[in-house]
Amino acid sequence: MTPSFGPLKQIRAGELDIGYVEQGRADAMPVVLLHGWPYDIHSFAAVAPILTAAGYRVVVPYLRGYGTTRFVSTETLRNGQPAALALDVVTLMDALKIDKAVIGGFDWGARSADIVAALWPERVKALVSVSGYLIGSQAAGKTPLPPKAELQWWYQFYFATDRGREGYETNRRDFARLIWQLASPKWSFDDATFERSAAALDNPDHVAIVIHNYRWRLGLVNGEPRYDALEARLAQSPMISVPTITLEGDANGAPHPEPAAYAQRFSGKYEHRLLEGGVGHNPPQENPQEFAKAIVEAARL
Repeated sequence: MTPSFGPLKQIRAGELDIGYVEQGRADAMPVVLLHGWPYDIHSFAAVAPILTAAGYRVVVPYLRGYGTTRFVSTETLRNGQPAALALDVVTLMDALKIDKAVIGGFDWGARSADIVAALWPERVKALVSVSGYLIGSQAAGKTPLPPKAELQWWYQFYFATDRGREGYETNRRDFARLIWQLASPKWSFDDATFERSAAALDNPDHVAIVIHNYRWRLGLVNGEPRYDALEARLAQSPMISVPTITLEGDANGAPHPEPAAYAQRFSGKYEHRLLEGGVGHNPPQENPQEFAKAIVEAARL
């Protein structure tokens, strides 16, 4: 198992008190790394030291609903819609007085990174996105897919039911382990590695955020009106103009688009890289060297 991060920090950022780790010199080029579901900040535990050794300042936050990140008010809607998650990143950067950063992520984190790059390109020096362009809309989420593709989204439909919400609440560790295994079938993680990340799912808002996220995608629940303008822009599939490297593991068992389907959404300097050797859905943890290399080289594009 890779070493854990050092002490966590907390900072008030908008409606959240965000838990995060920070490594490297305060005056160095910032890199913000965003995890996905059902993972946590430790996906980047081996990436961060590589980047700090290369001279970067690394910030890795817990997403809303994970780890030590908490809502400031009990009255705030536990909203998991994409615009809300992405705006959390911008709000965190504001709180940390980070004007511009390299942003990288996978799964939910890649979607947020893509959105920030598309809507606030002035805040992004470069982008590293696993599985490429993940910006979508409720309208797109309502469109039926071929049966084989629908099968891959089984958990999304499970979460659309009351039984699914209760089942995830009751069995979230077993559920997360199954997703890790299906999404990265050739990754031989040990129990200690899994348990270290699974602890982040004990967050009291976790289930509410996850269920809202997947139900919102299917158009089964509403978001908040304050995000309507952002979601309308995202529904137009905006171009991403910042320098970008997209990554894909050759053994990614999770639903993901083909690289050819999204290459034209990147209008700036752009490269796509296939990570071979059985890399699945969580490249920063399965191949931290190549993920860190992509961050460094994206910053130089």
